[in-house]
Amino acid sequence: MKTLSNGISIIEKSLAVVLMFSMAVIVTMAVFFRYFLNSPLSWAGEVSIFLLVWISFIGGSLGLKYKSQASVTILVEYVSLSVKRILLIIGHLLMLMFLIFILYYSYKWVLSPSVGFQKSSAILLPMWIPFSAVPIGLTFATVHLLANLLDILREGDAK
Repeated sequence: MKTLSNGISIIEKSLAVVLMFSMAVIVTMAVFFRYFLNSPLSWAGEVSIFLLVWISFIGGSLGLKYKSQASVTILVEYVSLSVKRILLIIGHLLMLMFLIFILYYSYKWVLSPSVGFQKSSAILLPMWIPFSAVPIGLTFATVHLLANLLDILREGDAK
């Protein structure tokens, strides 16, 4: 599971770099065209929003991979190692249950006919493409969370 998580994170990092660079270029072009050429790009706002959504879900997944998400750790800092391990396992299991619940409905939503035939307003992009950020990002996050949970469980076996 760790190798799968590491492989996904390489893909996510590469994709995040490309998406962020693309978004920076598009926003810069939009500003240039609007204020210097007086000819705004009608599609730039829509595309930058779609890119931001994809970056957010990929970044959230990477945050779970590297355990860099925001958290309140005051309780965990003042308990023994065995209680800390139990709390971490419970937290990971709760997050996994939540992700599986959301994954089910996000795949159901993206694969629904209403999304399949919907198009964006400016560039007429099929909306399943930007909406796919949700199930794909959450699938990657689930893999990372499972790998982290297995690491926690293995640490206990090693002690």
